[in-house]
Amino acid sequence: MAPLSPACPQSPAVSDIAPHLLALLCLAAFCAGFVDSIAGGGGLITVPAMLISGIPPLQTLGTNKVQSMFGAASATLAYSRKGHVNLREQLPMAMMAVMGGALGAALATIVPGDVLRALMPVLLVAIALYFAFKPNLNDLDTHRRITPFAFGMTFVPLIGFYDGVFGPGTGSFFMLSFVTLAGFGMLKATAHTKLLNLGSNIGALIVFASFGATLWTIGLMMGVCQFLGAQVGSRLAMRTGAKLIKPLLVVVCIAFAIKLIADPANPLRVWLGV
Repeated sequence: MAPLSPACPQSPAVSDIAPHLLALLCLAAFCAGFVDSIAGGGGLITVPAMLISGIPPLQTLGTNKVQSMFGAASATLAYSRKGHVNLREQLPMAMMAVMGGALGAALATIVPGDVLRALMPVLLVAIALYFAFKPNLNDLDTHRRITPFAFGMTFVPLIGFYDGVFGPGTGSFFMLSFVTLAGFGMLKATAHTKLLNLGSNIGALIVFASFGATLWTIGLMMGVCQFLGAQVGSRLAMRTGAKLIKPLLVVVCIAFAIKLIADPANPLRVWLGV
């Protein structure tokens, strides 16, 4: 992964982007908020949209954290109002996600990004297959395999670290951990995933902002649309539960894997002889 560097003076402002591209960014943010609040994967929509609009890769990553933070916060509020997540009880775990996200972004210069890009499609397909074929995945809690303290001290900061240093599939990893280790039902796991995703976004954003890698006006504009999309998506998820969350999660994981494999820079293509 390329080292972080300060934003270049030529980074586009709102006035530099054509109106139809601004509309594209707003629409992408709304759709990302909707999908992300249910199954994760909003970055699959917003990151390509920003790159198409001419925003440089580093600023795309930093600006994506600005707008995705709004979506995660929106979904978290919606789920907490209905009692699916207790914000006060989960605050320590969220702080561990903040720490993990910040460390991941700060150490992005020394993490082998090529290895992550190659492994991600394989991991995402594995997650998709698990949720597609695992029986009895519903909204009921099951047996817990790890204590909340151990979960918060290990898996939460590790996944948060991954979010800071790379990002794609973070929500899927949180979902898998909550369902398989914490014994959460699908809806409860989704609600808690959004809170921890918010934490890791905040941590990573602090670091990206310190490097000047955020286009605040564009990020805030997209953030409003992401907030609205997340409100719609989270309310739909609460009405339908696992019947919607499970298939959408599978689709998002497969779509992420395809996108990563299609990237010409992905070393997996070389290893597979594609």
